[in-house]
Amino acid sequence: MTAEHTEENWDRIVSTNLKGVWLCMKFEIDQMLRQGGGAIVNIASNFGLVGSPGRSAYSASKHGVIGLTKAAALEYARRNIRVNAVCPGPTRTLFLESMLRERPEVLPALEAAQPIGRVAQSSEIAEAVVWLCSERASFVNGASLPVDGGFVAQ
Repeated sequence: MTAEHTEENWDRIVSTNLKGVWLCMKFEIDQMLRQGGGAIVNIASNFGLVGSPGRSAYSASKHGVIGLTKAAALEYARRNIRVNAVCPGPTRTLFLESMLRERPEVLPALEAAQPIGRVAQSSEIAEAVVWLCSERASFVNGASLPVDGGFVAQ
């Protein structure tokens, strides 16, 4: 719960999820300005588009990633740099797999919460990132693309 977060926990989450993205972008943009352009895709979360009880620091940090993405997209659009975000839902990653080994009962709950009835494969998230980096997405800038099986559409 929000009032129960320690300041240390809040700072750790925000530093990792928001400051980490900003630091990456800072150096990516510098290089892209030198090379004449490029595409950046930040990883936010479906909880960057909606709130989530019990996850206030996480949700705030991911909302921040989306705001940072939009601001940078506007700042650098005329310099041939596109900046977008992908907002994945629960995804089969090493992190999720390790959590499921300890708490296998979590998977059915995660799947039940998704309108599509399952969690994503990491390749599905990667396909969205690759598309946003491609010339096929050349007119997409400042977007936050949910790749979440319909979760935020609810």
